Amino acid sequence: MATLVAVGFVLAGLVLLAGGGEALVRGAAALARLAGLPPAVIGLTVVAVGTSLPELVVSVLAALEHQPDIAVANVVGSNIFNLLGVLGVTALITVLPVHGTAVRIEWPFMFVVSFLTFLLARDGALDRLEGGFLLVSFGFFTAFMVRLARREVQPDEAVSLAFEVERRSIRPRHRHLLLSLGAVVLGLGLLIAGGRLLVAGAVTLARLAGVSERVIGLTVVAAGTSMPEVAASVVAALRRHTDVAVANLLGSNIFNLLGILGVTALVRPVPVAPALLDSDLPWMLAGSLLVFPLLRSGMKVTRVEGVALLVLYGVFLARLLARGP
Repeated sequence: MATLVAVGFVLAGLVLLAGGGEALVRGAAALARLAGLPPAVIGLTVVAVGTSLPELVVSVLAALEHQPDIAVANVVGSNIFNLLGVLGVTALITVLPVHGTAVRIEWPFMFVVSFLTFLLARDGALDRLEGGFLLVSFGFFTAFMVRLARREVQPDEAVSLAFEVERRSIRPRHRHLLLSLGAVVLGLGLLIAGGRLLVAGAVTLARLAGVSERVIGLTVVAAGTSMPEVAASVVAALRRHTDVAVANLLGSNIFNLLGILGVTALVRPVPVAPALLDSDLPWMLAGSLLVFPLLRSGMKVTRVEGVALLVLYGVFLARLLARGP
């Protein structure tokens, strides 16, 4: 019975997180359009950050409820899942073109940030000063990308970004201020409620299954909170709107490390488990390094490469579960 209740909490939490993230992104995108921001800028900021809101809420709540392993493992696991799982599944559906700044800017920045996070965590904790540094770095990166989008975004990328914004915006005939604000408030409420349920269910499952909270955070929680990225990437692939799919995944990983870990460490300094330092963070670094030659090979990610990424993710999961706590 306890297991069923825990599973129910996890599933209900994921549903609320998905609904809350969608409502908040729709409201925020509508507000941004009312403010006169171009679709390319909204796509690179509101939509890109919005898909990572479940990770943000779960990590902050886990830190506040004294579950630091879930808080950090959620971010590390989500980044590994994005690079190997989501990118692999999307490439299986259709060949992914790599355009614009993905290789020149997003990937180098993502790799540097991944390595920097590893260095900051080597002392076994992320404190408030380090969290503030990560968050300020994210602010500078976002400002830089917005400025770049205004000047250098290509026509096909602008069309794809506009599609994402339109798909996630409140319909034009309903796009007025009160409804948009209401969607934002509703989204925040659902995110908080869903995050609490997911953390509670994940902690209970870890105890019942005899595995560590770190393992649950790297698997169930990380994959669950990354479902918005999966949904957005799969829909874009099925509709052949893949021009910015790779850049969006790289941008999501950057936000996970700078934005989510930054906010989490500012709210409450978090210890980093030795297993995360010895195994999981190196896996994240290796995954970040691996995708570079795939992105550079013909400036596309092929189906064969997608299969290779999924096999590697399977190896990561098998190794993780075989080692146990």
